[in-house]
Amino acid sequence: MRTTSHRRRCRAVGGAMVPVALLIASCGGQGAEKAASPLVKNVTLVKSGKFVVCTNVPYEPFSFTRNGKVVGFDIALMDKVSRWLGVKQEIVDIDFDPIRSGAALNSGRCDVAAAGITITEARRKNVAFSDSYFDEALSLMSPAGKPVATLDEARAGKLRVGVLTGTTSMKAAVDKGIEPQEYKDSGKQLTALRSGSVDVIVQDLPVVTSWLKKPELAGKFTTGQPISTGAHYGFVVKKKGSEDLLEVINDVIADAKQDGSYARLHQKWLGVPPEHSTTS
Repeated sequence: MRTTSHRRRCRAVGGAMVPVALLIASCGGQGAEKAASPLVKNVTLVKSGKFVVCTNVPYEPFSFTRNGKVVGFDIALMDKVSRWLGVKQEIVDIDFDPIRSGAALNSGRCDVAAAGITITEARRKNVAFSDSYFDEALSLMSPAGKPVATLDEARAGKLRVGVLTGTTSMKAAVDKGIEPQEYKDSGKQLTALRSGSVDVIVQDLPVVTSWLKKPELAGKFTTGQPISTGAHYGFVVKKKGSEDLLEVINDVIADAKQDGSYARLHQKWLGVPPEHSTTS
């Protein structure tokens, strides 16, 4: 964890695309969080006055649409970053593939990607990850009348398994010798399960937990046994040229965990305190 003195100091402004006056104002007396905001040296954003965040909707509770607005745990943490930068957050909803590959970042489509992205060594070849902010756990989801507890059971029964393309859920299925059906977003994956196009899906546990709280799904579907991967989520920036932005993101994560705001956001969006996120 970074030291408090490192995070709290106000630094000179160098990002040509971020208005100096706006960033200076962010170090004024607008409450405890604003007073703590650093002036960020050399952070250049893709759009003047905007902090552009790529995500993949729907991915409740991390990023999803409510009343016409994209919200969620990831979005709330990115909003804290935008306030530290003194600019407004702008959301870009795209497929997951250009997020994990770094293509969306390298093309200048966004400053950061926030989409429940698991930190892996393979992905580190293309992007730079922030410090971890969430422990990953997976789960199966299947019809309540035909429950599937494990991937071993799915393989033995030669069941049709639905996964998101390029995810750790996909890897978990493939590692078990399953040839899964792939989907580009979780909405299509859930639709496949509901329509009977697949027998079971593999998804992040908090996402499954959120789905099973919905009236149209509760009682009709059930979870399998949690799958602990030992992996973690991180936010993603360009591999080169975003070092100062990455420092700010890491500072925000560290401060949020220290001041209690991380726990409050976790409770708000996931419905449980942080220590229960992998056992819901």
